[in-house]
Amino acid sequence: MMLFLSFINLTILNILNWRSEKALLNELGNQTAELSRAIQVGVEEVTAMGSTDETRLAQYLQQLNAKGVKEISIISNEDQIIASTNPKKIGSPVGPKKKEMIIKAELGEPVSEEGKAYNVIVPVIAGGAHYGYIHLQINADDITELLKRNFFKRIGAATFVFAIGIGIAIILAFRYTEPIHSVVNAARMVAAGDLNQDLPVGRKDEIGELTESFNFMVQRLRENKRLEERLREAEHLSAVGQLSRSIAHEIRNPLNFISLSIDHIKEKYRPGSDNERRNYDALISSIKQEILRLNKLVTEFLDYGKPIKLNIRLIHIFQIIEEVINIIKAKAASERVTIVKRSAFHPDLMGDPELIKTCILNVVTNAFQAMTGGGILTFDTRKSDGNFILSILDTGKGVSKENIARVFEPFFTTKDTGLGLGLATTRRIIEEHGGKIEFHSEQDKGSEVVISLPLPRS
Repeated sequence: MMLFLSFINLTILNILNWRSEKALLNELGNQTAELSRAIQVGVEEVTAMGSTDETRLAQYLQQLNAKGVKEISIISNEDQIIASTNPKKIGSPVGPKKKEMIIKAELGEPVSEEGKAYNVIVPVIAGGAHYGYIHLQINADDITELLKRNFFKRIGAATFVFAIGIGIAIILAFRYTEPIHSVVNAARMVAAGDLNQDLPVGRKDEIGELTESFNFMVQRLRENKRLEERLREAEHLSAVGQLSRSIAHEIRNPLNFISLSIDHIKEKYRPGSDNERRNYDALISSIKQEILRLNKLVTEFLDYGKPIKLNIRLIHIFQIIEEVINIIKAKAASERVTIVKRSAFHPDLMGDPELIKTCILNVVTNAFQAMTGGGILTFDTRKSDGNFILSILDTGKGVSKENIARVFEPFFTTKDTGLGLGLATTRRIIEEHGGKIEFHSEQDKGSEVVISLPLPRS
């Protein structure tokens, strides 16, 4: 920037100097021409026959338009002013100072300085005769004024150049500092824990490199955060696995013994009368149902703690959906739930059919639990961005906004029964298949679960 300004400044100053020198040379040329003409007029007056005419001399001076020649006087050999453009001096003798200038002129020094003016004494000799002297008083103010104007022009040009430079510097400073402020603000947001910061990269300079480095750093931080979350989840799963093994050891065996004992008691101590037998069978059946429920809870613990093993093969997703609908058809009829199918896309997928069916059943079970007073359960299939999309919608009570983000968390449930592992297990299975699952809900209006699975590459 400084080199550029210096170059511009030197260029302009050189141009101004060249123009001022040209103007000065022109002015000096004019002055010389005017001086020569003035001398010519003076010589004509001195050598003229008869008396000189001061009026004619003044008219000559006016015709010269002499910017520099201020006064012309003709001095006789007797050191008397016999003609002058200043009428007051005509007929008066020259003073000592002017006499001294005449002597210097005779010795070869015709020019002497007097304040801002120059006095020029020119002897007039024609035909071997000395006629007298011509005194020219030249004013140097014009040249001085020209030099002043040129000086102020240079100052003005330098000021203009540096003003332009300051303006350009301000624009460049804003252009470079504004992206830096954006990076600083984004860095503060990242430091506060917000990793959703992506700065636009549209520059090829150092600022662009800084922005790319910042985006790369934030991306690595997001990856590290995801790894930390997976590590915590793995640690959690490990703890759940240990808990599951403990529960299986401490609860499952006693449950099996209790179930066998109940079967023995049911046969050995059954009452004789029909009424007592019915009450007895109902009580035994209730006990068996509670034992089965506890055994199911233990099984859920064991299944969630185990790593998922996929049996991948080609599956007909529409057939699996039909099998799920056949399973829940009776339950839907008893609970006044209407099943609607909007199946516009029936592809074949690669996956584990049993686990995919389990996922759909988990979602449908939650939907039934949300529609306690009946409702509509809708299955909708479509294709989007190279993925198979299955949407399962219900018209149940929905989930509050603060709980939507937690529906896939292990052991989170809004119901009085269950462990809250159904949707968590479903998400694990879907993600193991390379897909994703989303949950949308509006309280008192219903919920939607969207399952996305990748289509096989052709």
